[in-house]
This record gives sequence, structure tokens and C-alpha cells, in this order.
Amino acid sequence: MSVRLYIARHAETTWNLAGRYQGRRESALSARGVQQGVALGEAVAAFEPPVARIVSSPMLRTRATAAFAAERLNLPVEADDALIEIAHGTWEGRLRDEIAQNDPVRYAAWRERPAEVAFEDGESLRDVLARWRRFRASFAVDVPTLLVTHDAIVRVALIDVAGRDLGEFWATRVENAAYAVVEVEGPRWT
Repeated sequence: MSVRLYIARHAETTWNLAGRYQGRRESALSARGVQQGVALGEAVAAFEPPVARIVSSPMLRTRATAAFAAERLNLPVEADDALIEIAHGTWEGRLRDEIAQNDPVRYAAWRERPAEVAFEDGESLRDVLARWRRFRASFAVDVPTLLVTHDAIVRVALIDVAGRDLGEFWATRVENAAYAVVEVEGPRWT
């Protein structure tokens, strides 16, 4: 019998709104992000069978987003470091437009060939994929579960589950507070 796993991206933050790369840096939910978090919490509360476990990246924005569903379902939020966002290294805290001007070659590669990019003092998508696969291999999905994580993790997870190539990183649209549904049956995730 399969069990449902919901993989959600955190709600909008003030840095998302500004076009600023966050990576491992913290930023609070925006006013719209709070509305998105409420909407995600309401959606999750209506899932059947009901979500019985919530696991989040330890970052403020993911924990804040997960809290809306946790409150509705009266569940604790577990934190797992494997779900943390990609380390953008020297890009963290900087605006997209500034990066495009000051690091144009890497920025163009990130937009066009993301699987080839390694961030200075950060990670590559291959690093994130390896981290996700370690998480997936060790994570028991025995009850309906909500994971609240980050853009890069959601994209890499969906690529991995679908058996696609990392070069397709940008092919899936990943919105703030949106979620994907994965059916887990033993080692098979679809």
C-alpha cells in the first residue's frame, strides 16, 4: 500500500519579494507569505488520509510555513538538516540584478546550464542531489507526511523521483507554498 508524501516549498519571504538570493541566510515571511502559509495549512488540513507527520528544513522560513499546517493538525514540526536550501555561497544576500552584473558568466550558466554550476563557497546541484538521496534512503515514509523545504530541494527531489536529469532543473515551476504529491510504496517513489 502506498503512502502520500507532500513536498512543499516555503511561503514567500521578504527576500523572495526583493529578488535577493537567500541560500542559508534567514529572512522572514512577507505579508503575502503569511497568507500563503495560511492557505497551505488549510489545504493540508483537508488532505485525506490526514497528514500525520510534518518535517521541515531548520530554516526560519520553512519552520514558519510548516507552523500553519502544524497548528491546524496539532502536530509538532520536526527539523531535518538534509532539507536545508542549497548553499549559494558568495551570492547569498545579494540581489539577482547585482549578481547578473558582477558574476555574469556564472549567472548565465545558472540560468541556462544549472547542473554545471558550483557556487563559490557553496554547493552544486550534484551536492544537493546527493544530500537529497541520502535523506530519501534513510527517511521512512510510513504515515502521510508533509515536507516543507526550499526551491532547490523541491526541484531536485522531483527530478530524482521522476528519474530525470539535473539539466532539467528549471523545467518544473516551483511556487512559494505550493506542493507536489509523491506516492511512496517501499523503495518506490512516484
